[in-house]
Parts: sequence; C-alpha cells; structure tokens
Amino acid sequence: MSIITLTTDFGLKDHFVGALKGKILSEYREATVVDISHHIDLFNILEASYIIEAAYANFPKGTVHLIGVDAERTKENRHIAMQWNDHYFICSDNGILSILIQKIVPQKIVEITIHDRFGEETTEMDVFVKVAAHIARGGLLNVIGREISEIKKINQLQPIISNNNATIKGYVVYIDHFGNCVTNITKRLFKEIGHGRDYEITFNNKIIKSIKNGYSDFKIKEGFSLKDYEGEKLALFNEAGFLEIAIYRSNPSTVGTARSLLGLKYRDAVSIVFR
Repeated sequence: MSIITLTTDFGLKDHFVGALKGKILSEYREATVVDISHHIDLFNILEASYIIEAAYANFPKGTVHLIGVDAERTKENRHIAMQWNDHYFICSDNGILSILIQKIVPQKIVEITIHDRFGEETTEMDVFVKVAAHIARGGLLNVIGREISEIKKINQLQPIISNNNATIKGYVVYIDHFGNCVTNITKRLFKEIGHGRDYEITFNNKIIKSIKNGYSDFKIKEGFSLKDYEGEKLALFNEAGFLEIAIYRSNPSTVGTARSLLGLKYRDAVSIVFR
C-alpha cells in the first residue's frame, strides 16, 4: 500500500482539494490518499510545520507527505523532496521542514528539477503530484532532482534559551480547534534545560506553576468534583510533545478558551522560568 498525505491551505469550499486528489489518482491509481489538513491559515508555514510534525509519525514508514502551503516556485523558494526518518516530504523550500531537521538529520534532500518536462500551464501541484507518485512507486529521489545538503530554516521555530539556562522563551505557533495554544517548546528541551528544577510558566502577566499529565489532572478538593474545575487554565505537553496552554473543558460558546480567556494569540511569547 502506497500512502500519500495532503496538507494544504486550500480549504474545502473550492474545487482545489478534489482536483488534487484526482490528479494523484490519475497519475497513480493504486495510491491511498489521506487528508491531514486543508485548513492551514493562508501561507502560514509555521502552522503547517507544526501540523506535519504532529501527524507524520502516525503513518507507516515510506509514506509520502505532499505539502501545498506557500508552494509557488520562486528564486527564493525552490521545490524540494526530502527523505527523513524513512518518510518523504515534498514542498517548497520555505522553512516548513525546519521543525523536523532540528531533531533528526535528513537521509537525503533533492532540489526538484523536472519542471522543464511539463507544459507552460503546469501548476506547482502538477509537479508535486508527479514526484509523489514516482516516490510512492518506489522511485529514487535522484531521478527527479539533484542532491543538496541544506534547506531553508526559519528562526521563529526555535525557542530561545538564556545564557544561564534559567529561561526557555518560546512562542505560540498553533491554536487548535478547542482554542488551545501550542508553543514551540518541546518536552525534550524542557527536560534537558530544567534538570528537575522548580519552574513557572509565564505569559501575558499570568503564571502557571505546574505542568499536568492530562487535561483532567487536577487534585480535587474535598466537596468538589471535576466539573468545578471547568474553565481553569493549565499547561501540559500534548500528544506531539509540545507545551500547550489550555483551558479545562474549553468551549468557545460556554467556558471560553485559552485564546479568549487568557488573551493568547499566534506568535505570543510563553516562557518557562527555572528557579
């Protein structure tokens, strides 16, 4: 089974997603096409990067991940295909893959060079589809491009560590359906820098003094029930391993969300201060 995943900012109102799937199946009928998300904020490469990192590991090795966010080929943004952790990623070289290469060195990267084989009306997705089908069939990366050693990195994905290791400063990189605010601070980094020290999480003049193991991880006081804690702010490391600021049982229509109640927005700073 050859799996090709799709992550785009196309939305679902227009024909674009359906047409993209049609192109894939016309090129490689045996492919299994899986949607990761088509609701990435327009041209938001930080959000796309987080979504890809959070989702890819749930798929079998050898899966091909086609990313259609800010995909136009320009002098600054070439088209690339990358083999990484036994998965394949096809996208524009705009920094989307930065979050991956921070963790594991790529096995191989190529700049896609087959554009001259297409007609004048060819779109970026036509090229990506051709490359995705080639890889899904077991084709080699060198056939569709020339090998390169580096790709573009974006500094916004990198938390800042103070010189004395007393503070990790990160930023909100994604706000999910529940209004929970995901930062770029990983559990791994927290452990490496913290070494078991006491800490506080600070943002917007607010403080959280502990990281919970789950959304309902409250010490329930005598005479109270878990329902009494609805609307409480909390921090935890989410399934993807990133620090998340949340509201217990968040709901935009009732108790509110981390975005609405705590005033957190995309790119806002969140710091962990060790003592």
